[in-house]
Amino acid sequence: MIIYLDLLFILNVWIDLLLIITCNIILKYDTSYTKIIFGALIGGISTFCVFISNDFILIFLKIIISFIIQIVVNGFKGLKTTIENVIYYYFVNIILAGTLYMFRIDQLNLFQSYLSLFILTPLILMIYNKKIKKLNLYYKERYNVQIKYKNKNYNLNAYVDTGNKLYDQFKKRPISILYNKKIENNCDNFFFVPIQTANSISTIKCIKVDQMIIEGKIIKNPIIGFSKQKINIQDIDMILHKDIL
Repeated sequence: MIIYLDLLFILNVWIDLLLIITCNIILKYDTSYTKIIFGALIGGISTFCVFISNDFILIFLKIIISFIIQIVVNGFKGLKTTIENVIYYYFVNIILAGTLYMFRIDQLNLFQSYLSLFILTPLILMIYNKKIKKLNLYYKERYNVQIKYKNKNYNLNAYVDTGNKLYDQFKKRPISILYNKKIENNCDNFFFVPIQTANSISTIKCIKVDQMIIEGKIIKNPIIGFSKQKINIQDIDMILHKDIL
């Protein structure tokens, strides 16, 4: 098998450059491009590890190079932080390697393999970064909620939406929105609250429950409004009002 060290070095630098940028975006590090490029060039040193036959030495050297890259790019922020940064670096690396393996580029000829790597690598990392951001936002605003109503407990997945500005028109109490027909069918003592949309004014069926427990925080007698349509956010049952917290 013929190995072109110059092409392999350029490819390693390119991939390390993208890995470093992706990790820095995820970790929200504001680093100069000079440091990022310098770190990627250090990563290119791993090209010469192809001559090492001892697996233990090979893994040890790659870990050492990863630590050097993180220190060069982001500075030494303590051993714990540096280790965490290296772990993130390897997580992104694993995602990239697994996705590339899925495309089976190892079955292509040399030119096609290198071309695929140069094209696919930024696309994969861009999609991964976008999905991670979306996932972080989702879990940041996601809460486990328990509703107590007439000696019955209901466990729900809730999401805080700043767009929910619905208030009880009489006492100005915040209203959280719930879509759950089972709970709705077991409730009584409904009252209706007028809501204004972009095109019209309508009403929403509401009820006052005994308690709402959000991550251990107890809220007494909150107002719940029942949505006619299913909430289109993954496994979310309920949209919490921003003021309820």
